[in-house]
Amino acid sequence: MNQQWSLRARLGEWIESERVQRIIVALIIINALCLGLETSARAMEVAGGLLKFLDRLLLSVFVAEILVKLFAFRGQFFRNPWNVFDFTVVSIALIPASGPLSVLRVLRLLRLISLVPRLRFVVESLLRAIPGIASIAGLLLIVFYVSGVMATGLFGAQFPEWFGGLGESMYSLFQIMTLESWSMGIARPVMAVYPWAWAFFVPFILIATFTMLNLFIAIIVSTMQSIVEEQKERETAEIGAVVHDEHRDLNRSLAALRNELQALREAVERSS
Repeated sequence: MNQQWSLRARLGEWIESERVQRIIVALIIINALCLGLETSARAMEVAGGLLKFLDRLLLSVFVAEILVKLFAFRGQFFRNPWNVFDFTVVSIALIPASGPLSVLRVLRLLRLISLVPRLRFVVESLLRAIPGIASIAGLLLIVFYVSGVMATGLFGAQFPEWFGGLGESMYSLFQIMTLESWSMGIARPVMAVYPWAWAFFVPFILIATFTMLNLFIAIIVSTMQSIVEEQKERETAEIGAVVHDEHRDLNRSLAALRNELQALREAVERSS
């Protein structure tokens, strides 16, 4: 039993080592290049069989990696969300697929997120920012709904293709928010009929584009900053704990040394 536990521990350390993880990242990049080349008819004519073989070989390596982790960590494997993510991605790649479903193979490239610390940090920040993003999205939805009702009532009669109903109005307002052809494509034609329409479009852009979208960025940046601060505090606490333990051990050693010196002094006094 102890030998099996020792074997699992060594396998866990080996599969999680930086060297092995770098090899896996390199293989994922190679797999990405192979999948990209498979979209080229010329490349498939020249080396289609080789590309298919490499794809199956690399998938086998990824499966073997997951199996090693399952053997090494057992129940602990599924307690790590990134392990669950890797397991799901590789499992999807194993599903037999043909035709349009064959594109699911490219999902295995998402494993780069879990293997590259910087990418993992960004994803974790986005996930932690979801509550704040949801609040801003709810506020933006209210702005869109109110503006859509107003735009339908103001411009729907003359421009039914853009503002004929609530759905059309909200979609047109979304286009305006992205600033894609909003002026020459929508705003100026409307202003040719309603010269005062700028009083509606300009405030909407200021609110929806320059305010709301920047709030999304602010929430994400704030979350990233808080995660960095938490990591620094955790590292500081760990360093403080190590220093405290070393200081405690040093005091114990000094106390033991004082006791030995005291005992030696008493022995000398008795002998004299």
